[in-house]
Amino acid sequence: MYEELAREAEEALFELTEIAGFRPGALIVIGGSSSEIRGGHIGKDSSYEVGTAVVSALMKAAKEKQLRLAFQCCEHLNRALIVERETMEHFGYEEVSVVPWLHAGGAFATNAYELFKDPVAVESIRADGGLDIGLTMIGMHLRRVAVPVRLTHNHVGSALVAAARTRPPLIGGERARYHRE
Repeated sequence: MYEELAREAEEALFELTEIAGFRPGALIVIGGSSSEIRGGHIGKDSSYEVGTAVVSALMKAAKEKQLRLAFQCCEHLNRALIVERETMEHFGYEEVSVVPWLHAGGAFATNAYELFKDPVAVESIRADGGLDIGLTMIGMHLRRVAVPVRLTHNHVGSALVAAARTRPPLIGGERARYHRE
């Protein structure tokens, strides 16, 4: 069962990466509900083991694609994010003091905190794209102009997977050009 969940999560991230064309070093936000993956309601049936399977798979896939990951905590931690210290420093984010656990942070953030080399929590980021596994509402952590990405690999277990990429805002009006000729 856990291998199947890991495979589904990995396929979703690979598909998003292919469609969005992220550059190496792009920051991807991951929101996830282990409860929804198990067929329950968000926040009501958390599973450390489900979190371990999915977070491990996403970290492996991100490393292969040279992406940085940020794992969103649950609402009890105000949707703070767990990132590698190097990622925080690279983007100039500010560290906050909290350690997630299963019932305040969620299975994804808890596992990220345990699996990252040097994890830290930050309050907000501006990600280049994201996967939302179980409709956890990652939009607040995306850059200003988010574009939905329809995935064929749109489920992990019972959880619906929504995805997004971002693009720079288009400015200028009718005379503006948006592509080099």
